[in-house]
Amino acid sequence: MKINPIHKASCHCGAVKFELILPNGLDDPRRCNCSMCRKRGTIVASAMLDNLKITQGEDMLTLYQFNTMTAKHYFCSKCGIYTHHQRRSNPKQYGFNIACLEGVNPYELGEVTVYDGINHPADNN
Repeated sequence: MKINPIHKASCHCGAVKFELILPNGLDDPRRCNCSMCRKRGTIVASAMLDNLKITQGEDMLTLYQFNTMTAKHYFCSKCGIYTHHQRRSNPKQYGFNIACLEGVNPYELGEVTVYDGINHPADNN
């Protein structure tokens, strides 16, 4: 039986803390060129909804939605750091800010794929 380690993560001020189970590690680290991601500038990876658990500060999270109002973007209301979002292209997953993970330096990831969020696949339905 494979046991997946729990990865700890938090916003900048520490008001929001969460844990992730990442069976495949940092699966598909990426940036996106949609208006939100361009301005946010983070590198994200994905986790299944059941694999992300807020352990502290859920009441400190602020929800932001735009355009189709499908994706749910969460930020710490105290320090403003984006922590995670429920994905529009796959609502069964959260995208999460890799920089929030303890012990991970996103600048050491090397080349990161940029997704074409301007032409989002959900817009073609």
